[in-house]
Amino acid sequence: MFWRKRKRFQIDPDEIFLDSSNVSGFDKSQFEGRLEKPIGKATYIYVSGAIGLITLFFLGRIFLLQVAGGEKFAQRSERNTLKKERIAPLRGVIYDRNGVILAWNSEDGRSYADMPGLSHVLGYTGLASKEEMDKNSHLFTDEMIGKEGIEESYNDLLRGMDGVKLIEKDSFGNIISENAQTSPTSGKNLILTIDAETQSQLYKYMSAVIKDRGFQGGAAVILDVKDGGILAMANFPEYNSNVLSKGGPADKIKGFISDPQKPFINRAISGLYAPGSVIKPFVALAALAEGVVSPDKQIYSSGSISLPNPFFPDKKTVFKDWKAHGWVNMKKAIALSSDVYFYEVGGGFEDLKGLGINKIHEYAKKFGLGEKTGIDIPGEAKGVVPSPEVKARNNPDDPIWRVGDTYISSIGQGYFLSTPIEIAAYVAALVNDGKTVTPHLAENDRLPVGNDALDVSKEHFKIVKEGMRMTVTEGTAQGLSYPDLRIAAKTGTAEVGGKKDFIHSWLVGFYPYEDPKYAFAIVLEKGHAGNTTGAPYVMKQFFDWLKINKPEYAGLERRE
Repeated sequence: MFWRKRKRFQIDPDEIFLDSSNVSGFDKSQFEGRLEKPIGKATYIYVSGAIGLITLFFLGRIFLLQVAGGEKFAQRSERNTLKKERIAPLRGVIYDRNGVILAWNSEDGRSYADMPGLSHVLGYTGLASKEEMDKNSHLFTDEMIGKEGIEESYNDLLRGMDGVKLIEKDSFGNIISENAQTSPTSGKNLILTIDAETQSQLYKYMSAVIKDRGFQGGAAVILDVKDGGILAMANFPEYNSNVLSKGGPADKIKGFISDPQKPFINRAISGLYAPGSVIKPFVALAALAEGVVSPDKQIYSSGSISLPNPFFPDKKTVFKDWKAHGWVNMKKAIALSSDVYFYEVGGGFEDLKGLGINKIHEYAKKFGLGEKTGIDIPGEAKGVVPSPEVKARNNPDDPIWRVGDTYISSIGQGYFLSTPIEIAAYVAALVNDGKTVTPHLAENDRLPVGNDALDVSKEHFKIVKEGMRMTVTEGTAQGLSYPDLRIAAKTGTAEVGGKKDFIHSWLVGFYPYEDPKYAFAIVLEKGHAGNTTGAPYVMKQFFDWLKINKPEYAGLERRE
């Protein structure tokens, strides 16, 4: 009892130091001089009750999710999917050199200008194939990519950068939630070197002659001789970019596939043709450079030249000219396209030694023949320049190279094969006194004239170019003679087939003659041998139109 009483009156340390004499010195803002009091029972009860209610709420929710509704929610979670999906960027727009829109995006996919003659240049878009996806792991299964032409070669620039979104869907494919994680970046626009209207007109004139005169197809190229920019590059026949990009109508696509004229071939860059007489200017240049003949050397053409037959010694092998030209020097031989002259200059005859096949091969290669030009669209083929090795590989039954093989090589026949773009680039090199250019279609890829010049006198180039000018003024291309537009040219007729029933009709050249801006090459494929209307007639109609409608591309002033 005493102890309890004593305990009741026990003084705590706080009370010992709580001395009224110190009251005046307390800092009451710091709670000095104030005794702590225990929390009351009511407060404790209220707080404990609140915590208990919250705990009961969460336990109830856990019970509903895990026990009462567990099976239902488990099934729902299994049926729902959560995945990342691609946000497709807007594809870049393609323009011609004048700002005309050639390819753009519409609600039903990629659309193209309704102008004939552009499809092989532009290409089209379509779903990536399995092979394309195997090569490019970053492609999506639903991605539309460039196929052929500019659309393919500049696909990475045009397509932009993908965005990514997170999508939740239920088992029925319904979207439950959707959130963008990365926004897409639109593709860059692209300006081409071509003039769409000029190219379309070139296509129209070419296609009309092909259809009317029974040719199988054709291609034409007009090339800037200073930087390789392509003003026009037309192919016939062609597919329809809009039909292929939109995937129909199916009957039209089937028609393209089954067409015997093969519209999917870009003949300008992948069509291989015997070039015929259009190679005579470089053979003439080689003959001058190697001292085989002088410019004034006269060679007589009676209409043919004969050599002993290697298989029948008592007989002659006759190599015909297309007509008897009489005495011709180099310029006249180019202008009249004398085969006999170039037989002798190329392969030799009697006291004239001739270039020989090795020198012909060497100079052809220097002009870029037998090589790809490096044009900036896919599918370019590599031409063939004749040589003993080429003959042995292609003709194992008769692998020996003979003088007659050199003769026909000297006029662009035999084992010679070239693409129109290759020939256009070769003509540009002639214009530039041996300096080459790289053909291209994208404006931002313009390149200056190359530095790999031939070690040939400019005077020799001048003589060859004068011969090409004479082709227009008094030779085989007189239809291109205008008083205000001075064109230099060379015609070519390459025989096709064992019976020589068909021909390729060629025309190459450059203009304006005094200050050349453009080189051109056109071939009409596999027409009847007796046909006299071909490539020169196409270009005659085209230049008639160009002079009036696009005089700036003809070196003429526009008339108001």
